[in-house]
Amino acid sequence: MASTTSVSPANRPSVLPYADSPPRAARSRLRTVAIALLVGHLAALVFGLAGLLIAIPNPELWSDTSFGPRVFDFGMKYGGATHIIFGAAAMVAYGVYAVGWRKTVIFFCCAVPISLGSELMGTSTGEPFGNYTYTDFLGYKVLDHVPYSIPLSWFYVGFATVLIGYEIARRLPFDPRWLTAVTTGAVLLVVWDLVLDPAMAHESLTVKFWEWGQTGPYFGMPLQNFVGWGMTAFLFMAVARLFWRSDPGASGPIRDIWFPVAVFYANIVFAAALSISVDLWLPIVFAVAFGVIPAAIALTRWGLPPAVSSAQAATAGA
Repeated sequence: MASTTSVSPANRPSVLPYADSPPRAARSRLRTVAIALLVGHLAALVFGLAGLLIAIPNPELWSDTSFGPRVFDFGMKYGGATHIIFGAAAMVAYGVYAVGWRKTVIFFCCAVPISLGSELMGTSTGEPFGNYTYTDFLGYKVLDHVPYSIPLSWFYVGFATVLIGYEIARRLPFDPRWLTAVTTGAVLLVVWDLVLDPAMAHESLTVKFWEWGQTGPYFGMPLQNFVGWGMTAFLFMAVARLFWRSDPGASGPIRDIWFPVAVFYANIVFAAALSISVDLWLPIVFAVAFGVIPAAIALTRWGLPPAVSSAQAATAGA
């Protein structure tokens, strides 16, 4: 007679944490694609910084070369949106690999239309962000108001920050966990804007991607902008969780959580470099204190019991 053995949750064999996860071989390919797209995203960010901080202010460096004007023209036409497209594609590939196609598609279908709706309302009425308009450097404008790349940026950075939020929430004793995660994700997204917006709209930056029609106490920007960011981010993250019906990472750590952390950090560094170029230092302090340091928690075992974290690490690697 065969004996039965009780298997505790900590010692249970590794299983796929998501029913819609692709097979192991497909996951491996998706991971490779995601990393390649991340490299493209990073390269596009560097290209954008080089254009904004070196090429545009110093045309004498490239105007007399054979390829310089062509590269410059490409950058002016497509450079603003290129890193966003790479970032969105990277997070789609990573999302399918890490949390499954269903959660990834649902998040995309919540983040893009909700953020686009907020931006269209904002550029038309001034609510919820304040009075602002986009220039033509971020690509084709939806309804002649919002560049198509803007909701994609909400998606990919928002997806990165909310996944970081879920990993941080696993370490905290607060219930419901999804509320902690969504709040954390929304706060991290606002922190990104705290350092990005003042630099991008600064009067000394040669190319402006949007312009404010009103002033405010935060380096000339209205505080309403950040309230609008937080409300919009929380809304699409919460709606996505409603349709998900379960938390990512509920059965173990999210696979390769370093990936969304890297996406978040890369965009913080991009914004910080622009801030440095226009001599804005306080936003960088805010970004480090309220964004970089908290996000690093997701990379640690802080708050996780050693036995549980070991078993969950095995599950994540399945």
